[in-house]
Amino acid sequence: MDVLSAIKDRQSVRAFLDKPLDQRSVIALLDTARFAPSGVNTQPWQVVVVTKEYIKKIGDAIVSARDNGIPPNPDYAYYPNKWFEPYKTRRKACGLALYSALNIELQQTEQRKSQWYRNYYFFEAPIGLLFFLDNHLEKGSWVDMGLFIQNVMLAAQGQGLATCPQASLAEYPDIVRNSVGITQEKALICGMALGYADMAHPVNQYRTTREPVESFTKFLGF
Repeated sequence: MDVLSAIKDRQSVRAFLDKPLDQRSVIALLDTARFAPSGVNTQPWQVVVVTKEYIKKIGDAIVSARDNGIPPNPDYAYYPNKWFEPYKTRRKACGLALYSALNIELQQTEQRKSQWYRNYYFFEAPIGLLFFLDNHLEKGSWVDMGLFIQNVMLAAQGQGLATCPQASLAEYPDIVRNSVGITQEKALICGMALGYADMAHPVNQYRTTREPVESFTKFLGF
């Protein structure tokens, strides 16, 4: 697969086949992703790879925390405190597309809750990736981490694998760190589901839209 096709064909997959993924495949993926650029070659990314046992451990602990009213305590704010346009409309459209694909109505709160909880189990993917960054690093390293995470997704696409980057797994970083033996000095950036896509599942049948180039680009001197 060429890189342009990988970029355009990549999608966030939320249903996976019950098909194992071996360690060698994950190593090969990360071996490609590690060539992401970083400021002065700091290579700040740190990755923890988890399988079913740890996926269940993490999911059970986060669901228990939510059900018992324990508030999230993320290491950073991913979203704004108050949504505004055009981001408010895009967010609403994204959620509507997801729940419409699953035939879940707005008033079906339990079904929505159940679907959301699947986030914490990496959507039943065989592999989960957790991305950490040293707390003492600055915003530039967060940019570097984004470049690395994109490389991971594109490398997976090139291997015939599917991914879903998940900010939701960073809602309870202490739970995740304790589950995988990572110290408080490491900020949890996000998780990522990794496996083989179940493209027959309704949740994988929709695609979110993208804005045209003209809407976000200013050309000068052409």
